[in-house]
Amino acid sequence: MEPLVEGLEREGFAVTAARTGRAALDAIAGTEGIDLVLLDLGLPDVDGADVCRSLRDRSDIPIIVLTARGAELDRVLLLELGADDYVVKPFGFRELVARIRAVRRRTDTTISASPVRAPTTEVGSLTIDHRTRRVHVDRDEINLTPKEFDLLARLAEDPGAAVRREQIIEEVWDEHWWGPTKTLDVHIASLRKKLGDPTWISTVRGVGYRLEPRG
Repeated sequence: MEPLVEGLEREGFAVTAARTGRAALDAIAGTEGIDLVLLDLGLPDVDGADVCRSLRDRSDIPIIVLTARGAELDRVLLLELGADDYVVKPFGFRELVARIRAVRRRTDTTISASPVRAPTTEVGSLTIDHRTRRVHVDRDEINLTPKEFDLLARLAEDPGAAVRREQIIEEVWDEHWWGPTKTLDVHIASLRKKLGDPTWISTVRGVGYRLEPRG
């Protein structure tokens, strides 16, 4: 842990390190100065997935997960638990720093941006409330992670239109994003599952994705 902490501090980050899941939760409780959580799933006391879930239940603070789990199912699970991004071990330090900065840029932009759309978007039985960031399908609320909400809201801006993968990455993630674009596919898979019907979002082969205007 020490080399990683020292490296991040050399990059200008103020780092609060916690060696256990319980210590991490205690450190974050009531602390408003933490901008992002870097969560290693290999914790000695608590399953890292449980810590991720608990953090998301408490706050919208961005979470980047460090994991040795490379299977797509595990990645979908992490995103369902509330992680904003993940880095698979072994990873390069420069890649990690770039991911951290990208997530922080997105967070700062989201906080500072003025609303430019109607407070609510309706696509058939799907309702997206941009003010409260809540989503309902047939009046049933769907619990989405912050990134899943942003992705769905982007697709809902023009229902029925195919949105290019590159455009989604630039607008929902970051224009300077250089991580794996597989992240988009994992978020789409998670969204389809949570919406209860995979036909809500269609894959446009060779292009990207489309939100289907349906009842």
